[in-house]
Amino acid sequence: MATKRPFEAYLDEVGIITILLPHSYMEGASSAFYLKDGNECTALKVKDRIRLDHAVKYVCASPVKPAIGKPYSLLDEHGGETDLQIGAVIRTKEFDEAFYYDGGDLGVTLLEDKTVFKVWAPTASQVKLKLKRPGAGEPEYKKMTRLEKGVWCAEVNGTAEGALYSYLACINLEWREAVDPYAKGASANGEQGIVVDLAKTRLPKAELPDFSNPCDAVIYETHIRDLTMHPASGIQEKGTYCGAARIGARSPSGEPTGLSYIKSLGITHIEFLPFHDFEGVDELNPFEKYNWGYNPIHFNVPEGSFSTNPSDPYKRISELKQLISSVHSQGLRVIMDVVYNHVYIRETSSFEQLVPGYFFRHDEFGLPSNGTGVGNDFASERLMARKYILDSVSFWLEEYQVDGLRFDLMGILDVRTMQEVRRLADERDSSIIIIGEGWDLNTPIPNSEKANIGNQEKLPGIGQFNDWFRDTIKGSTFNLYDRGYAMGNERYAEGARQVLAGSIGIGKRKHGLFMSPAQSVNYVESHDNHTLWDKLEACEADHIEKRHRLATSMVLLSQGIPFLHSGQEFFRTKKGIGNSYRSPDEINWLDWQRRDRHIGNVSYIKGIISLRLSHKAFRFPDAALVQEHMHFLPLSLPVLGYVLEDVQEYGRWETIVVVFNPSGEEKVVELPEENKWKILADSETASSVPFQVMDGKTAVLPPCTLWIAAK
Repeated sequence: MATKRPFEAYLDEVGIITILLPHSYMEGASSAFYLKDGNECTALKVKDRIRLDHAVKYVCASPVKPAIGKPYSLLDEHGGETDLQIGAVIRTKEFDEAFYYDGGDLGVTLLEDKTVFKVWAPTASQVKLKLKRPGAGEPEYKKMTRLEKGVWCAEVNGTAEGALYSYLACINLEWREAVDPYAKGASANGEQGIVVDLAKTRLPKAELPDFSNPCDAVIYETHIRDLTMHPASGIQEKGTYCGAARIGARSPSGEPTGLSYIKSLGITHIEFLPFHDFEGVDELNPFEKYNWGYNPIHFNVPEGSFSTNPSDPYKRISELKQLISSVHSQGLRVIMDVVYNHVYIRETSSFEQLVPGYFFRHDEFGLPSNGTGVGNDFASERLMARKYILDSVSFWLEEYQVDGLRFDLMGILDVRTMQEVRRLADERDSSIIIIGEGWDLNTPIPNSEKANIGNQEKLPGIGQFNDWFRDTIKGSTFNLYDRGYAMGNERYAEGARQVLAGSIGIGKRKHGLFMSPAQSVNYVESHDNHTLWDKLEACEADHIEKRHRLATSMVLLSQGIPFLHSGQEFFRTKKGIGNSYRSPDEINWLDWQRRDRHIGNVSYIKGIISLRLSHKAFRFPDAALVQEHMHFLPLSLPVLGYVLEDVQEYGRWETIVVVFNPSGEEKVVELPEENKWKILADSETASSVPFQVMDGKTAVLPPCTLWIAAK
């Protein structure tokens, strides 16, 4: 309960105290202030006096440096008294360095004879552990002991496995309750942390195919619930980890669905939208609402709405691990979508309850910043905030055996944090993929420190979603009616050349968007914004299926990392809804009957995937190889074509020619030389194995198609 104060006093720097006297209190006037520590009073020096609308602000220097976590009072000349609150000092470098804790034991540690609880709360004057053991009527409260670096500790005898627990911290004379930020288990809807023994849930990791170059990946993005909800999915456990793990499911027509279908496409990595604990879906009534999962609550707890029993903390853990194991059993890898850039609600988050003002950025006026657009920006540049992200990343990589991470709104995070993420991943397994949304967002850290595309040279080994590729090939995402290269707009032709070459700079452009093609995540569609099909329909495009096929094929035939949105290969539609983050299942599910109707296009995209993976020249790992071997043909726009030359050491073929015709007319294209060309793709068929031989020097491309040949 808040304490009524006659005036406010804040420790804003190590030796600087800011005092606010309301005009309603002594007309805001006082000639002297004193810092009170027990029975001792120390006079403060008033350095500045500023008249505000509702108060007078006094900036005072203290000859005594107040100890963080110890209660003090402030007196004025009139005998008024208030407590000294922790203010902006919490965001100073001195505070950060003084209270950085590098231990690996925050959270709960289960030992043979006791259970140890540790929480970081340096500004608290007292902390209590609230613990309710299984079968107990009322919770017990245990006073925690303050250790070094602002860490508080409590030990309880025996195992506390299965106990509900939280922390109560007294900060600025107010008691606040918070779930442990390091909790690994939680009750339904994340209301309480639960002590779990993760050793009981561990599974062996399957042997996976060799993988070293990120450009060898073909990423397929899906949502755990979307995968199974459609009536024709052939899966009983709809919307769950168990359903997504099901192998062998088929649609009524007999075609594979779910995980077996994804395996059949030939992709290498499944990227799941967030499966950490999120808000927006009642875990006890999961099908009443839908949510993508970008409302993070507990970063180290699996989401309960995907579990067959969200009230059992072990179910969600074991079922998620079984899903990951099932994906691995198919020779595929898992990329986890992580949302460390913000929390659902800052004010009620565990971070803000335990260390108010520390874990989130504030602007020059002291107000929470909002570069994320959801009300808060996580302050990753602060040492304990960065440590939290790194500890969490380590946890998911080690405990859940995920094979990659996709960072939502990565541009909010700082360069150093992402460099540390890459280093940490490399120490475990250099094949771990790290990708993120490197958008330039308005968050109050220097531009040079933002982990965005503009600073890609500081982020080697981290892929960035290439919005230049997206908007060049399909047209601007933020102008629904803008037509990209795949719609025949030759204004985008030069950009198309560049993005096809991995955006590393080719031809007259000496410098590209990226240093390496492995930094370019190429895509035209994702969970965000309109699907490609819906954009094509909105633009009233002609040859809509052919243009869709062309754009999707360009993703797969470009240097870099190809990224497909689930259902893209069968013309996924969300009925014109551009932001379906909480739309009903009928908008978001994968429509397996639509897949069956467009099985021909699925087969074509499977052929393009197999072709990409059959020859390393389509996926060079560095810019020098692209610039050496990839050259564009002198063709009349809007037709574009490239040649991969002298590439026999990278696969079966010495020369590969790829030509795109986005126009609505048939085009005749002159090839580099007359030869017996082996056809790998035309308007109807795509394959890694030649299906036709053409003797000559010209190729005929029907409207809105591509053509690939090799020798």
